[in-house]
Amino acid sequence: MAVRGREARGGGPRGRRRAAGLLFAVLLTASACTAPADPDTFLTTGALDATLERRAAAVLAHDPAGYLDGLAPDAAKLRAAQRTELDRLADVPLKSWTYDVKDITEQDGQWATADVELRYRIAGYDTAPVATRRVLELMRDGERWYITEDRPAKGSSGQLWQQGDVEVVEGEHSIVLGVGRSKNELRQVADTVDLAVPAVSDAWPRPWNRRVVVLVPDSVEDMAGLLGSPEASYRGIAAVTTGEVGGTGKRPAIADRVIVNPQAYATLGSFGQRIVLTHETTHVATRTSTSTATPVWLSEGFADWTAYRGEDRAADTIAPELAEAVRTGMTPAELPADPDFGFDGDPAKLAGAYEGGWLACELIAERWGKEKLIAFYEAVGAHDGRDGAVEQAMDAVLDTTPEQFTADWRDYLATRLG
Repeated sequence: MAVRGREARGGGPRGRRRAAGLLFAVLLTASACTAPADPDTFLTTGALDATLERRAAAVLAHDPAGYLDGLAPDAAKLRAAQRTELDRLADVPLKSWTYDVKDITEQDGQWATADVELRYRIAGYDTAPVATRRVLELMRDGERWYITEDRPAKGSSGQLWQQGDVEVVEGEHSIVLGVGRSKNELRQVADTVDLAVPAVSDAWPRPWNRRVVVLVPDSVEDMAGLLGSPEASYRGIAAVTTGEVGGTGKRPAIADRVIVNPQAYATLGSFGQRIVLTHETTHVATRTSTSTATPVWLSEGFADWTAYRGEDRAADTIAPELAEAVRTGMTPAELPADPDFGFDGDPAKLAGAYEGGWLACELIAERWGKEKLIAFYEAVGAHDGRDGAVEQAMDAVLDTTPEQFTADWRDYLATRLG
């Protein structure tokens, strides 16, 4: 059985077959004959579901033969790569691994392309699955369909086990998965997250899983691959949290992952590393109360408020960019806007945006109290959309207006940083 890659489906051998087929069709039409494709030869969603169910069961059982059974026998390169991926998953404690066929986009009875969503959970940590889209190329041989290619869908991120052998370290509240990192390095990350979880639970006394999954790739380039974004966006960023904001109830939540940039993270001392991972853990804890209605200054400011809460550090040390702006008469006129938090912009502007969000949440906690800050965060996130969310929450929870709050915030900056 010959296996043809995707490249043969354009201008290569298969493209020539299409041209020949067109000529043949013209001749048939001229003689009043037709040769419609037999629908029984088409790949059905049910048939593909059955193949992928066997494949998923083989992943959980770590059964190489079962995992490779659905691959084209002649696809040596694909089979070797897939066997390697399965081996790299050996130490990852998977609770579930499923495929959901979204669409079979094209086929001609011998070849087919399918859009599939892979969903998996790590045992003991994920209350919701991680989801990623894949594209499968398949070919028919006799009565069976075989996978000839398995690749990420356009715009989808990669997975850690596709980057190398996965080392796994578990803490009291954390599991850290790394590629190309020493076990000692991963243990230090787990220990830091284990310190962060109780601190976050104290700042956010709402129900949450209190379990955190951290990924530590080998490089910032690999970090960008896990995020599906350009490498330049993350060069100076020590860590980010992935996941889907909650609050709408329109679809299941997606599990969070804290992804560490090993180069930037390594430049921080123990204090900075603790702040970073406490900040990111806060995003995990507050995810279900964060929605598209939540402005970035509030979500990032609350995470920084949690991280710096209880730390004996002067405000101008924590917020040097904003302190300089206040001292030079350049106090911001407005709270930071969402675009100010872009990773690919001016680093000083980005730092000032985070600092402004932190001090806005500091102001609320100091003047109205911690419970009011939490209630305000929840009220904003529960709103149907961005329009009116902050206004209504400020009125209902803080008995103020955005205009008055902004004026109070500017006065607060002068007091704390002037």
